[in-house]
Amino acid sequence: MLRLFAIFYFWVSGWKIASSPSHDLKKCVLLAAPHTSNFDFVFGRLAATMLHMKTRFLVKKEAFKGPMGWLVKQAGGIPVDKHKNNRIVDVVAEMFAKNDSFYLMVTPEGTRKLVKKWRRGFYEIAMKAEVPIACVYIDYRKREVGLGLVLHPSGDYAKDLAIIQDFYRDKKPRHPDRFNLSPMYDEGRD
Repeated sequence: MLRLFAIFYFWVSGWKIASSPSHDLKKCVLLAAPHTSNFDFVFGRLAATMLHMKTRFLVKKEAFKGPMGWLVKQAGGIPVDKHKNNRIVDVVAEMFAKNDSFYLMVTPEGTRKLVKKWRRGFYEIAMKAEVPIACVYIDYRKREVGLGLVLHPSGDYAKDLAIIQDFYRDKKPRHPDRFNLSPMYDEGRD
């Protein structure tokens, strides 16, 4: 039922899926950018539903409280306590190991607001789980959602980040003033 709604919504709104993961891509970190609006999640989630992909995503544990908590869980949310050192990289790597098919959707900005640098947790998870990073994009100019670059992390974060950010350079976010691709990262952890 949700899949039919997703197909109908994309058709009515004029959006399309430009490309999808190949059938041999059973496990990966889906890097979703740009992320400047709540609509990004809606379009991404509907596209995943249309492609029969059960995606999971990390979300602060507070999102699981109240009446919306059930919905967040059903949508694939994995609770994270941001105030504890909870070994999230190790926990998610174990999830990859225990499943034949596992797609973790991560927004590198970590928020819809403008940030100076991307968080590198997505990279650490992919390295630990030994899975590729698949770059998912939402382009508001073309009204499309797609999957482009698939990168196997080399261990050289700076080099790989430059390749990833170059892929996103021509993607148009809903709010361009909130999207930053500058290489303002540091070699330390977030």
